[in-house]
Amino acid sequence: MNAGTHAVDPGPAVAPALAPVLSGLGEVLRPAVALYVDLHHHPELSGEERRTAGALAKWLGDAGYEVTGSVGGHGVVGVLRNGEGPRVMIRTELDALPLTERTGLPYASEGPVAHACGHDLHMAAAMGAASLLARTRDRWSGTVVVVCQPAEETLTGARAMLADGLYERFGRPDVVMAQHAVPLPAGMIAHGYGPMLAGSAGFEITVHGRGGHAGTPHLAVDPVLAASAAVVRLQGAVSRECAPGEHVTLNVGAFHAGTAGNLIPDRADLSVTVRALSESTLDRMTEAVRRIVRAECAASGCPRDPELRTVARSPVTHPDPETTGRVRAAHESLYGPHRISLWPPSFATEDYPLYGDAGTAIHGQSGIPLAYWMLGTISPKTWSETPGTPAEKLTAFPPNHSPEFAPDVKTTLPTGIGALVSGVWGWVGN
Repeated sequence: MNAGTHAVDPGPAVAPALAPVLSGLGEVLRPAVALYVDLHHHPELSGEERRTAGALAKWLGDAGYEVTGSVGGHGVVGVLRNGEGPRVMIRTELDALPLTERTGLPYASEGPVAHACGHDLHMAAAMGAASLLARTRDRWSGTVVVVCQPAEETLTGARAMLADGLYERFGRPDVVMAQHAVPLPAGMIAHGYGPMLAGSAGFEITVHGRGGHAGTPHLAVDPVLAASAAVVRLQGAVSRECAPGEHVTLNVGAFHAGTAGNLIPDRADLSVTVRALSESTLDRMTEAVRRIVRAECAASGCPRDPELRTVARSPVTHPDPETTGRVRAAHESLYGPHRISLWPPSFATEDYPLYGDAGTAIHGQSGIPLAYWMLGTISPKTWSETPGTPAEKLTAFPPNHSPEFAPDVKTTLPTGIGALVSGVWGWVGN
C-alpha cells in the first residue's frame, strides 16, 4: 500500500536558519507516509489505542526520545532534552471514529472504525517533526515534549493525561502546540484570533415511564411522549432563550425506546449535545437542558425524575493571541503569506484547551499559552477543478467525520511536518 510520494518543496520563503533543518524532510517523509498508511489501515477507538500507542512509542524511541507509556490510559509521552532553553510541547491524538470508511483507498480501514477526522495525519506529522528535530539537535536548544493523547473523540483523554501528572512528571511547558486537518486546500494553514472551536457539553438522558399495553394507555405513563416533548422543547431553548447574536447549537443525536408497536415502554433514552462559543452561554444552555427535561417529565406524570448524566464537557478553544501571531509569522516565513489564512469560529469541539488555563483545576498551572492551527487537506488539483466560490467549494468536499474524508497525503503531510517544526523553532531555534 502506498499513499504516494512527491518532490519535497518546503516553500518559497524559508527562513534561512530553518532551511538546514528542513533539508532532511525528504528522508523523513517516506517513513512518515508509511506510518500514516499503517495507522489509517489499523484505526482504534477511544480507549482502545494499544497498537497505535505502541507504534508511536517505537517511533519516538528510535528517534532518541525518552518514552513513557500508559499515561492517562494509552497515552504516550516522548521527551527530547537538548540543553538549556524553552520547553515546547506538541500534542497529537490517537483515536479513530466508530464508522465504516467509504474512501475507496487501497489502505482503507476494513472494519466499522475509521480515521475520519485526520488523527492519523496528525500523528504522522508529529512523528515526522519529532524525527527532524532529533536529527538537528546541533541547531537548537531546549526540550521538546511530544504528547500522544488517547480518547480525544470522547473528550476524556486530555483530562486523563493531565490528571495522571503530565506536567508534574514531564515538566511545565512554555507553550503547547497542536494542529488539525480540515478541508481547505492542501498546503494551506489557517490561524484564528478569538474562539476557534466551540465548547460543548454532552448528556445521556433517561426518561422513566410506566410500561403497559398500547390498548390501555391510561394505565401507563408513556416515556416516548415525554421524551418527544422534551426534544421539541429543547430546540426552543436555542431560538427563544439565546440572543440572536449568540452562537449556539443543540443536537439530539440519539433517541432509543421500546421494542414493539403494541407496547408502551418503561423508559426512553436520549443523547444530547450543546455547543457554544462562550463558556457563559454554554453554562446557561446546559442548565436549560436539565430544566426542560425535568419539567416535561413532571408534566407527563413520570413516576421518577429523569436521569441526566454529563458524559463529556470541553472548553472553548481560544488560542493565545500573542502566541498565535508568533507561530503564524513562522509559518509565513516558511511558506509565504499566500498560503496562510484566517480561520473563522467553528462548532467542532476539542479537549485541547485543558492543556492551558481551562485545565488549571486539573493540572494546577496557569498562564500556559496554547497555539492551534488548521491544516488544509484537499489536493490543489481537486480544489481548482471544483466549481464555485471558496465557500461553495468547502461544502462540496467530505468534511471531518464523513466516511469519505480522505486527505491528500502527498501534499498535506509535508506541510504538517513543516508547520510543526517551524512552530517549535520559534521557541527553541538558535
